[in-house]
Amino acid sequence: MDLTCSGVATPASTVLAQTGLHGRVLDHLGTAICGGELAAGAVLNIDELVDRYAVSRSVIREVLRVLASMGFIETRRRVGVMIRPATAWNVFDPQVIRWRLASAGRIAQLRSITELRTAVEPHAAWLAAHRVSHDDASDLVGLAAKMWAAGKAGDEGRFLSLDIDFHRRVLRASGNEMFVKLQELVAEVLTGRHHYHLMPRHPHEQALQLHADVAQSIQRGDGDGARRAMVQIMEHAFDEMSSIWDQNHGVVPHQA
Repeated sequence: MDLTCSGVATPASTVLAQTGLHGRVLDHLGTAICGGELAAGAVLNIDELVDRYAVSRSVIREVLRVLASMGFIETRRRVGVMIRPATAWNVFDPQVIRWRLASAGRIAQLRSITELRTAVEPHAAWLAAHRVSHDDASDLVGLAAKMWAAGKAGDEGRFLSLDIDFHRRVLRASGNEMFVKLQELVAEVLTGRHHYHLMPRHPHEQALQLHADVAQSIQRGDGDGARRAMVQIMEHAFDEMSSIWDQNHGVVPHQA
C-alpha cells in the first residue's frame, strides 16, 4: 500500500510535538503508523512523500531515518520503504509512546506501561528504602504532602507535575541505573492519563494516602511497606483507568 494512495488523512488528535517541517512530517507519519492508518506492509514512496508534504527529499530521508531507528520501517530490495509490524517497534521510545497514546489504542498502551510499572516500581521503592539518603527521603515525604494539597485543591496541573516528580524520585532513589532510565516512560503515561481524561479530576484520598505511605516507609527504611504501598498505587491506577474508560463507553476523546 502506498501512503499517498491510501486516503490517510491527518489524525485530528495529532499535536505537533516538534516544530518545523521535519517535526510535522515525522508526527504525521508516526501517528498514522501507530494508529493503524498505515498498516504493516504498507510501502512509502519518497517522491510521493515529497509532493504530499511539500518538503525536500532531505527532510523526507531524515524522517525515514528516524522512523527506521524506532523500528517502524525497513528498506527492502525491489520493494522500497515498508512499514514494519508493531512487534518490531522500539516501544520504550518516549516519542513512540506519545504517538500510541494519540491513537485509538491508547488504553492498550496505558495498560502495557502500567503493567511494566507494577513489575518495576514496587521493587524500586523497596530498594529506595535501603539506599536513599536522609535528605532525599525527607524531600520525598515533603513532596507527598504537596501532592496531597494539590489533589485536595483540584489543581490538576500542579498535581500532575508533582506526581511525575514523585515517581521519578523513587526510581532515582532505588540506585538502579536501569530503573532510572524508565522515568521518561512513567512521565509519558502519567501525562497521557491526564491529557486524555483517564484519571479523576480530584485524586481519590486513598491514592493520596498511598503516596504518603510510600514516602514515609522509604524514610523509615521499611522496604516491605514501601513495596506494598506502591503495588496498591499501581492497582489503583488500573481501577481508575477501567472505571473511567467504562464511563466513556469506549469513546476515544479528542486531543484538546
